[in-house]
Amino acid sequence: MNKDRQRELTQWLKQRSVIARRWLRLSMLLGFISGLFIVAQSWLLATLLHQLIIEQAPRQALEPPFLLLLLFIVLRAALSWVREQVGFRGGQAVRRQIRAMVLDRLEELGPAWIHGKPAGSWATLIIEQIEDMQDFYARYLPQMYLAVMIPLLILIAVFPINWAAGLILFATAPLIPLFMALVGMGAADANRRNFLALGRLSGNFLDRLRGLDTLRLFHRASAETANIQHASEDFRSRTMEVLRMAFLSSAVLEFFASVSIAVVAVYFGFSYLGELDFGHYSAGVTLFAGFLVLIMAPEFFQPLRDLGTFYHAKAQAVGAAESLVTFLSEEGETREKGRETLSGDGAVTLEARGLEILSPQGGVLAGPLDFTLPAGTRVAVVGFSGAGKSSLINAILGFLPYRGSLMVNGTELRDLSPAAWRAHLGWIGQNPNLPESTLRANVTLGAPDADDAQLTQALERAYVTEFLPALPHGVDTEVGEGAARLSVGQAQRVAVARALLRPCRLLLLDEPTASLDAHSERLVMQALQEASLQQTTLLVTHQLSDTASFDVVWMMDDGKLVQQGTYQQLSADGGPFSALLATRQKEL
Repeated sequence: MNKDRQRELTQWLKQRSVIARRWLRLSMLLGFISGLFIVAQSWLLATLLHQLIIEQAPRQALEPPFLLLLLFIVLRAALSWVREQVGFRGGQAVRRQIRAMVLDRLEELGPAWIHGKPAGSWATLIIEQIEDMQDFYARYLPQMYLAVMIPLLILIAVFPINWAAGLILFATAPLIPLFMALVGMGAADANRRNFLALGRLSGNFLDRLRGLDTLRLFHRASAETANIQHASEDFRSRTMEVLRMAFLSSAVLEFFASVSIAVVAVYFGFSYLGELDFGHYSAGVTLFAGFLVLIMAPEFFQPLRDLGTFYHAKAQAVGAAESLVTFLSEEGETREKGRETLSGDGAVTLEARGLEILSPQGGVLAGPLDFTLPAGTRVAVVGFSGAGKSSLINAILGFLPYRGSLMVNGTELRDLSPAAWRAHLGWIGQNPNLPESTLRANVTLGAPDADDAQLTQALERAYVTEFLPALPHGVDTEVGEGAARLSVGQAQRVAVARALLRPCRLLLLDEPTASLDAHSERLVMQALQEASLQQTTLLVTHQLSDTASFDVVWMMDDGKLVQQGTYQQLSADGGPFSALLATRQKEL
């Protein structure tokens, strides 16, 4: 990563801090007040030692300043705790904003753009990389200003006491940020490579877990275990590289801070021995001056050392921002979001004129298409793989942009509010998604107010009651992550019950019986046949026998609608549908 790119990413990170400006300013104010307490605490301690050793003051005279010293120590500790809380709130506000930006961008790009990318990489991006920006906002940004303000405050206190000691501190202070920058130049790039490796490892590991049964079936489990072990070892090496840079940066800071403090101590040592006679203001170098400067010298470098420690947090945030900024700037075809709502009740009418369905990158996936789907009509869409069937479904769902016209009851689809439009849709795909913990919660996901009678009716119509007695807790059985307790056919029937329980005006079925055994396929199709009679229905399928009872069959080829008619008409026509039917029969 070159310097220009690092500066660009750092500027992007700082721009995000606007939302937490109040918290960051409060953190800086508390840090500055803590700096004032440092000076006061050091002054009191030096005064106590000078009075005890040189003036040999009685114990009673030392008690008030000693109690005041304890008070300052307690107040500094309290301020540090409050600063941590304030910094956390500031970082939390920024993280929420960035996470909302990522989620909003994911919604804009849509499922069609996200499809095919490993889920583990998205989890890394949304959770871990954004979380790793916390210290940048909570600690590094406030510390940038405190690393200047507190040393200046200490210099203002030291110079009137001894200008030579102040000059030593002033001259050695720039060495720390200079060498910190030199050591930390490669830290951001190392963090960026580490985050990329983590994203790949997360996605790779999750995909292997999901396909574990397939890997075992083909005797590839051992090979994939070795691949994961190799990738994990590579990630470990990258992590250790980042840690080496962090430790090296800290060691450099400690070295120069120790050297600077040692020079100050040597100066005062030789001054007390009478070898040096400069730096004071005609009164000589007193024990008070020596104690005060030596007590404040570590505090003078502490903000710079803290900045060096948090500089690693900056490098970590810059590395995380690389992939975030890249993702947020991804180019995709804009899907316009309307605000109108669909009026009326009952089934909907779809009408397309010159419809061209576009990919998220702007390429044409299907079209131009011209069709009219009257309200209450049941249409089956068939064709070879890649003909554009699923693209049509995704365009109707609002997940893909389009050119031309796609009207819903006379209203352009792009003018409808996506949320309001999808509230009228029912959708069942080939991979049932059951995100809730129990079977009941998954069925009532779209209709949480449904009563037991409605739930029972939906379960019966979807033939869920056939296997329900075999479940240990019936409808309240936990289905497990990814519906692990259910077979694919059983999970599909639960998805059908969910669609039946929630009335809709347009039912979209995308390969609902794919990967099902013959028994489950027959039951699911029976349920869907009954459900399709209640609204406009669009079925995408490779099972041509399922289309015989539908009102109309659409044959798609190369993104075009090449045939329309009933199953019987198209079978006898001798066109593309007949050829597809012959191909399917040969495959069987």
